[in-house]
Amino acid sequence: MSARPVPPQGNPQGNGAGAVPPHAGAGLGTRLRAFAGTSVALALLVAVTAALAAAYPRAVDRYGDAGLRRAIEQAAPDQTTVQLQVAPPWMETIKEMEAALRPGPLAAAKAEVFATAAVPLVPDAEQSSYGVRTTVPLETPDPWLPKPSGLPTQLVLAAHQGLSSHSRLSAGRFPRTTSEPVTAATARVEAAVTVDTARTLGIRVGSLIHVPGVKRAPLAVRVTGIVVPRAPAGAYWSAQPLLRKPVLSHLPDSPLKEVYWLGGLLLAPDAGPALLGTPGFPERYWHVAPNAGSLHGRDLDRLTSAVAAFESGPGLAHLREVLDDELEAQTNLDEVLADHARLRSGIEPLLVLAAVGTGSLAVIVLAMAGGVAADRRRAELALLRARGASLPGLAARLLAETAAMAVPAGALGLTAALLLLPDARTAPAVTAALAVTLLACLALPLRAVAAHRTVRMHDDREDLTAARPSRRRTVMEATVLVIAAGAVAALRRQGSGSTGLVAAAPLLTGVVAALLLARLHPLPLRALSKAAARLRGLVIPLSLAQVARAPGFAVLPLLALLSALTTAAFGGSVLAGVTAARDQAALLDVGADGRVETTTGRLPKALPDRVRGLPGVRDVTAASVTREAKPQQSGQPVPLAGVDPAAYARLSHHTGLGSFDAASLRSEGEDAGAGGGADRPLPALASPRVAEEYGTDPYVVLLPDGTSVTVQVVVVREHTPAVIGDDFLIVDRAALPRAAAHATTLLLTGDSLNGRALRSAADGTGASVRLRAEERARHVDSPLQSGAERLYVVAVAAGAGYAVLALLLTVLRTAPERRALLARLRTMGMSRSQGRRLLILMALPQAFLAAAGGVLTGWAGIHLLSPGIDLATIALASPSGLEGAALRTDPLSLAVPALTVLLLAVGVPAAQAWWTGRRGSVSELRLGDN
Repeated sequence: MSARPVPPQGNPQGNGAGAVPPHAGAGLGTRLRAFAGTSVALALLVAVTAALAAAYPRAVDRYGDAGLRRAIEQAAPDQTTVQLQVAPPWMETIKEMEAALRPGPLAAAKAEVFATAAVPLVPDAEQSSYGVRTTVPLETPDPWLPKPSGLPTQLVLAAHQGLSSHSRLSAGRFPRTTSEPVTAATARVEAAVTVDTARTLGIRVGSLIHVPGVKRAPLAVRVTGIVVPRAPAGAYWSAQPLLRKPVLSHLPDSPLKEVYWLGGLLLAPDAGPALLGTPGFPERYWHVAPNAGSLHGRDLDRLTSAVAAFESGPGLAHLREVLDDELEAQTNLDEVLADHARLRSGIEPLLVLAAVGTGSLAVIVLAMAGGVAADRRRAELALLRARGASLPGLAARLLAETAAMAVPAGALGLTAALLLLPDARTAPAVTAALAVTLLACLALPLRAVAAHRTVRMHDDREDLTAARPSRRRTVMEATVLVIAAGAVAALRRQGSGSTGLVAAAPLLTGVVAALLLARLHPLPLRALSKAAARLRGLVIPLSLAQVARAPGFAVLPLLALLSALTTAAFGGSVLAGVTAARDQAALLDVGADGRVETTTGRLPKALPDRVRGLPGVRDVTAASVTREAKPQQSGQPVPLAGVDPAAYARLSHHTGLGSFDAASLRSEGEDAGAGGGADRPLPALASPRVAEEYGTDPYVVLLPDGTSVTVQVVVVREHTPAVIGDDFLIVDRAALPRAAAHATTLLLTGDSLNGRALRSAADGTGASVRLRAEERARHVDSPLQSGAERLYVVAVAAGAGYAVLALLLTVLRTAPERRALLARLRTMGMSRSQGRRLLILMALPQAFLAAAGGVLTGWAGIHLLSPGIDLATIALASPSGLEGAALRTDPLSLAVPALTVLLLAVGVPAAQAWWTGRRGSVSELRLGDN
């Protein structure tokens, strides 16, 4: 975009030829100073656009990296480490077998294992571990160890290398060996235990533990130290949780109450050969923990391949050749990566949709800026061509002018993106910023070359209502229509992740609408012009006549406005759909705005009143819920809830979960606590599956206390607030037996429930408190999800900004003509108020059509594209809790951008009329006018 040229000065000699403007032959610096305002505006536009273009790939990289690392960190270390193990090699002598279990050979094997891991699977040397351990727990005969059900404690022994660097002493010292090398016949070794193991099993420094031996006396293990893990959640300790903390276990095929303690002893690093003398079947192990800090989301496919090669491919084959033919490897890291890949594959297409829409808007606006600059300098460029300037020379001149401002601005935008978003790839950002800068540099020269290919004395008139589209334009528009229809059909059928053309479907919808609107625009203008010709006023007919005589330039501004409005509507609807999906999922998880529930016993009678008095609580509905009710003909438990029909109906209506008429559930004429009889069953609200399985005839339901009620399903609903799940029966609580009618659940409504106050009120009752707002927050589980939301917010804001800029460029293009028209009309007697109304009415038709077309296009585009877009992946941590999250129209996303465009389109000409009326030059045209 360049500056408005200084109009040609009249020739003082009166030869009729115009003189070249003073800046036309000046140097580059002089021309830029002459166009300082518009040059700065161009630089600002290029800087912002380059910054956005460079920031997008870096933001995607950062969110992708953070999401992958979060997925690795959230999974348990025993799931993400690659675990390799092998039994001691069979040798001719026991000494050779003992040598394989000493620290030197184990460390050499660890180095080979680390070297085999292929990039990007980089081992974390700090958290990876190796050593020797028993694979079969050993029973300890020592009577002082705890025996919960009479079964002896069992222990796993491990010579875990690197113990001293991964723990600190709480008591005693680290285990060590004597000067004599440990062998399979060694009678006594030293060990350490963690503080959790010592506390649970009652072990102290100096405790002596015996484990069975093979063809020898039991191995005595002296505890010399109690250690505290430095990073207990890290892979070094958590890949083998038994070494850190004992657990209660039970023997296979034994009753669950027959349990025993299972723990671990940490031997000295070089005490591994002693395990050969036990029946524990020792093995060598190497646990390779991935370095999460070195992982990048863009390397997900390569990382998956590297894990597969390491676990069961060429990597494992190489290690078997080098270490042992019997080496085995296993990990669940591939499943963690597969889950993350599914999340990423669901989010990436939505990001591409946003990027394509906003990026196309930026391209259109940059092209419009070049077009406006070329139109504003038409007289200057035409004069230069008439005086012999060549097209290449003219293009080079304009390219130099534009590049002088665009290149530094693009570099500034790129620098800002690199500084604001560190730790991401630079090459994509540089490429994007260069593309923006190149487009900004070429827009003005290309438009000028296209407009001045032929030297003309004057331009042909291009009235909007008189212009007829060429055949070439008709063919191009038909092609775009076919492409857009194909993209929309593909998106509806295949989803949002199929092709790049599908990603452009929202934009193409706006393009088609802009082309249709540009075609249909002259028709109402012709009709209005004919109707206005019979009016007595001046302003309306003149405004319509001026609009009809406007040149046919409306396609590009309409394309920008409609594309911006469609993109804003689509992005806003995505954000609204994500919010609605999370809110609905949280509601299905809780059943109301808040839930106070106990699964054992009953709630205190005073608790409902206490909760009702807390700030933010609007209403409290009590329910008696049991999950052990059994229909007599089945025996399968079905959750049954007793409620007050009136209060529960209000709650169901408020939450939108299975609303019903309270009268249909009320048990009339029954005494409290009598229960339904065979002649007068209790009306029940049931889920579809329960209603289908047990029918709508009366049947008996057995309650946990031995009583029973007869129910009859009269209402069927998909969901209900009192019971979370797909199976439920809801009856009148007053008709239940007294023992089954006590309150177990409180369902709360309110706009700002205080979780701390609710938990304080429920303290000591054994009840849990769940809030809808807290459950909603838990659904943002990955940086990929939160990052995608932020990118959509930026895309919507950028789309709105480019829409406003496109509108301003459209207004600026015709500002000189409007100013000249207003000045001439003022000399003919038009008042200032009439001038303001004239400019407003001149801007109103196109602005109204653009706003209305934008609303209709956005609405139609969302309805056309919604079947192919599922927001569950971006919205929910576990989409299985909600049957899809469909894209729905958000009224605010449609109305607000359209109204903003309309107000700006009307406000800018009104402001121009007011400002022009205050200028002295206009006042001088009408001497004596106050």
